[in-house]
Amino acid sequence: MTYEELIERLDPNVYRSLRQSIELGKWPDGRKLTPEQREISLEAVIYYENLHNIPEEERTGYLDRGSKAGTACDPSVQRKQDKDDMDPSQFVEVKS
Repeated sequence: MTYEELIERLDPNVYRSLRQSIELGKWPDGRKLTPEQREISLEAVIYYENLHNIPEEERTGYLDRGSKAGTACDPSVQRKQDKDDMDPSQFVEVKS
């Protein structure tokens, strides 16, 4: 059985268990995931989500840009190189 066949036949309960283990950093029995286990599990979860057409907003690692979409906080927006061309309305001062 190939890796692709294994993921294709993966039970949805096992997928949810893998996903929860990645989120918590431990297996359902409480044992800690090793970095290698986390990496392999994450690859399997991402592959499963793509293969089974899980909606983008439900996928592992999804970030809802919400009101930040299209602003300087959105990494898909390319920043202007010249400081004179920056739009100050895109930035908010944060005071601690």
